Amino acid sequence: MKKVEAIIRTSKFEDVKDALKSIGIDFFSYWEASGVGNEHSRGHHSYRGTVYDTQYIPRMFLSIVLKDANVEKTIACIEKSAFTGEVGDGMIFTYNIEESVRISNGARGEASTAGPSDLS
Repeated sequence: MKKVEAIIRTSKFEDVKDALKSIGIDFFSYWEASGVGNEHSRGHHSYRGTVYDTQYIPRMFLSIVLKDANVEKTIACIEKSAFTGEVGDGMIFTYNIEESVRISNGARGEASTAGPSDLS
């Protein structure tokens, strides 16, 4: 099993969510995140008398636990649907998962993960 984490532009979240659903990924966790990146100069900018802090960039953070067979298709799906071609499109990370347990029924391992058994 693998865990796929993605940090994406907030503006691309709906596109990524819909794309994941189209390949059978119906369950994942997400939350709002902030970070510091290279696409904006750091510091404060003023617009019509209001000062904005441009040091922190809003992002969405996605976390998905998958069967090994589903990882590459999921990564390609996120990569394609989050792409704008600009600096700051985000990052995708994968991790090995030793064990998972579904609390509601006690299913363990790959039987406890979200998504179909095969995303072909």
